[in-house]
Amino acid sequence: MSLSSRRTFLQLATVGGLMMMQGGTARASQTGGSVPFRFRSGGDPVIGALHLPAGQPKAAVVLCGAWTAVKEQAAGLYARALAERGYAALAFDHRYFGESGGNPRQLESPQAKVEDVRSAVTALLAHQATRGLPVMGVGLCAGGGYMAKAVAQDDRIRAFAGVAGAYSDAAELRARMPDLDRLIARGVAARERFERTGTSETIPAVGLSGGDVAMPFAEAHDYYGRRAAHSNYVNGFAVQSYAEVLSWDAIGYAPAIRVPVLVVHSNQAAMPHLARRFLAEVRGRKSELWLTSTNHVDFYDNPKLIAAAANAIAAHFSASWP
Repeated sequence: MSLSSRRTFLQLATVGGLMMMQGGTARASQTGGSVPFRFRSGGDPVIGALHLPAGQPKAAVVLCGAWTAVKEQAAGLYARALAERGYAALAFDHRYFGESGGNPRQLESPQAKVEDVRSAVTALLAHQATRGLPVMGVGLCAGGGYMAKAVAQDDRIRAFAGVAGAYSDAAELRARMPDLDRLIARGVAARERFERTGTSETIPAVGLSGGDVAMPFAEAHDYYGRRAAHSNYVNGFAVQSYAEVLSWDAIGYAPAIRVPVLVVHSNQAAMPHLARRFLAEVRGRKSELWLTSTNHVDFYDNPKLIAAAANAIAAHFSASWP
């Protein structure tokens, strides 16, 4: 199927997702609920929730979310939406966050999150509810870039979908961010201090007052601080994260991906030009769905966007695996 045909197919599929909406709220579909899902990654315990469909799952899906996020936030909403569409979908707290183990707390480590995804795949393939099923990957925001590396390096993941993905380009970031080296050096110093003393320097992940905040954006604060506030979420960001996230290059993994890829994005979300570049770099089967959002974070909890994206993802996965 040509790229233009795939666009048409996904646009038609999206209509089905939007028809599930009543008064701006997703109509509840019958699912099998969710069950606790535990595994280990890097020697640390990882805690998740496996969202199950009412009947036999079509496939298993592992989700990877945004910076500092936990399973009760966007990943959990998308997991539930995919369960409504027939998939067994796993949302989990990555190491260093939420209920999962690991130190330092609130460490945003791209490589650790990639390793967590691969450990989750191993666990899904062994679990009684998902054993023998094909495994698919979904990445949200930064998780889109993290999942891209996992998919490029792990052929057990049979298809990939990125929603409002942050497909970072390290070279472009360096050109646009004059204080990049200072922040990376600060991260390295914080990491070395933690290794010497066991003490981790942490700053707020989100905030409205400016200053020393990892994500000083009003839309991020409105989401994490209000709409998605949860007892499992900590508004914190380990400073040593800067040493990893600011040198992370997700877009470079696109050419190595050999499974079908779907990019769901909007021109109002972050870095739409990088989403287009990422898709252009993918060598295999690929498709795209462009929606209209208020902003980037709108994709995290807007029921209409979640329904449209989940419907397209379900159609993409069904077409990717017999």
